[in-house]
Amino acid sequence: MSDPLAQTSFTPAEYLALERKADRKSEYVNGQIIPRSGANRRHNQITVNIAGELRDQLRGSPCVAFVNDMRVKIPMTAAYVYPDAAALCEEPLFEDTHLDTLLYPYVFIEVLSDSTEAFDRGDKFSHYRRIPSLREFVLIDQNKVRVEHFVTRDTQWILTEKDGLEATVELDSIGCSLSVGEIYDKVDL
Repeated sequence: MSDPLAQTSFTPAEYLALERKADRKSEYVNGQIIPRSGANRRHNQITVNIAGELRDQLRGSPCVAFVNDMRVKIPMTAAYVYPDAAALCEEPLFEDTHLDTLLYPYVFIEVLSDSTEAFDRGDKFSHYRRIPSLREFVLIDQNKVRVEHFVTRDTQWILTEKDGLEATVELDSIGCSLSVGEIYDKVDL
């Protein structure tokens, strides 16, 4: 039996058909299917901590957050990715009736892994920046206390770094404050 991923290039429709039947998640960039590896304990704990904070703070607001199993389509580049968290403050739009591919988030959060850091900082962020609704991008280091918060202002991306547990990251576009101490709660560094 041949490996369907041995094909050199895929259309978005081919990717979605394969992805919706797959046992493991893969991302789609520039016609290529990129398998995602599993996350370690620190990565998972940070993601759970962020999800808990977002859920608590968004309760009762029009904003909604999704975590790592929600695929996001980047229409301008036809890429499909799985951010660790995404949020927006309006009725979510989905690509189709499967409701498994989100469009136009305001915020992306990525927990950096050794194997994905270069892609998350480089090509993935480049794709994210093409989404007209995107207002904030957060990178969280899983190996040390460091949070990088990018905010767009007049077509410029402004970076603020937080490296103390007492610091907070203000996600103004969704009305949330993420405590760095809470992000790293129960994370053994």
